[in-house]
Amino acid sequence: MTSTSPGTGPESGARSAHPDHLGHVIFITAAAAMGGFLFGYDSSVINGAVEAIRHRYDIGSGTLAQVIAIALIGCAIGAATAGRIADRIGRIRCMQIAAVLFTISAVGSALPFALWDLAMWRIIGGFAIGMASVIGPAYIAEVSPPAYRGRLGSFQQAAIVIGIAISQLVNYGILQIADGDQRGKIGGLEAWQWMLGVMVVPAVLYGLLSFAIPESPRFLLSIGKRERARKILEEVEGKNVDLDARVEEIETAMRREHKSTFKDLLGSRFGFLPIVWVGIGLSVFQQLVGINVAFYYSATLWQSVGIDPTDSFFWSFTTSIVNIIGTVIAMILVDRVGRRPLALVGSCGMAVALAFEAWAFSADLVDGKLPTAQGAVALAAAHIFVLFFALSWGVVVWVFLGEMFPNRIRAAALGVAASAQWIANWAITASFPSLADWNLSGTYIIYACFATLSIPFVLKFVKETKGKALEEMG
Repeated sequence: MTSTSPGTGPESGARSAHPDHLGHVIFITAAAAMGGFLFGYDSSVINGAVEAIRHRYDIGSGTLAQVIAIALIGCAIGAATAGRIADRIGRIRCMQIAAVLFTISAVGSALPFALWDLAMWRIIGGFAIGMASVIGPAYIAEVSPPAYRGRLGSFQQAAIVIGIAISQLVNYGILQIADGDQRGKIGGLEAWQWMLGVMVVPAVLYGLLSFAIPESPRFLLSIGKRERARKILEEVEGKNVDLDARVEEIETAMRREHKSTFKDLLGSRFGFLPIVWVGIGLSVFQQLVGINVAFYYSATLWQSVGIDPTDSFFWSFTTSIVNIIGTVIAMILVDRVGRRPLALVGSCGMAVALAFEAWAFSADLVDGKLPTAQGAVALAAAHIFVLFFALSWGVVVWVFLGEMFPNRIRAAALGVAASAQWIANWAITASFPSLADWNLSGTYIIYACFATLSIPFVLKFVKETKGKALEEMG
């Protein structure tokens, strides 16, 4: 052994590791990211059912918002508990539990017999989303070679945006079969029920894929399965890495720590440790810019400014395509230019786009529609906003959360940060219908202010994690 301290990476060559079979590592990452696909699908599929649920149960905007947003309470609980569960039973078992809950939620949501029943199934699905939102980034970070970790970590967000796009496409297809009526009958069920029920297919696929990927080597070392962990490290980091030194690096880092608990996250002055507050800040800012309004309420939003219901689904789908394009850009750049520069560029772009949306929606409606100029600006600004979000905060926040915490608190800290994200998501989702009724332009001004405030937050508090081994964090 050299005099270099264990955990910094040079002895093993981990930082420059290149797997012998990159395709295998990509498959592992993509399988784990299926949780992100379900996360995106479940979060966005409700967009196609909003008006049908309103009419079927004869409820107002406030009650409707709570039914839509209540899944996010389950998300927060799932995110807060997933880290502890994963540390006890492993990352793979956690994924399998989430897959089962996704499946149950899809079936229940498609066949509700009352409004409270639908809400209950959405909470269960939310719990699964919360688990997937924590386990996906943590697992991917733990099996990824440092040189590829940013790009592989961005698979989580890529899967989320693909899930969003597919859900919009499926909704559009079902709506066409039902002659444009969300409550139109197809095989004895209403169209919106099919929209929610189709999620059974990816949920089952996620469960099956979880049996085809290896457990995290860090978890295996934590339970004493050294040889199995060594073999997996060889699979994902390559034979050129000194595997004995690599195992020793991880074990040395683990010997300096204990199982992360909520108590470990507490500091002496401000409640949580500073690094935990930074993670919470990243999570909260990601939601307070109002991104999920574009996916939960986009069809309803476009209808409210005079766009035909069928066309509104088309515009929602184009937004999802822009989301995918932005995510691909981020995946290409995240390991080249770093996480912080992308976040800063995204914040600036989002602030400008949201300001233009606020201007567009300040116009008075003419025959139920925005004036031509403002309508064009609203559509363009909405797509530009999504593009800048996707190429920045949509990806880098998940990469940061998977990387930035020290080993000794990673699972627990990621759970708290993800839970904060879901609480912020719930606040935005539940408040939007009421805020929109109050002043839609003012609502977008609020989101623009949060996008602007995220710039000094990143500059002052967020440190770059590009190219560092996980054992170096802290």
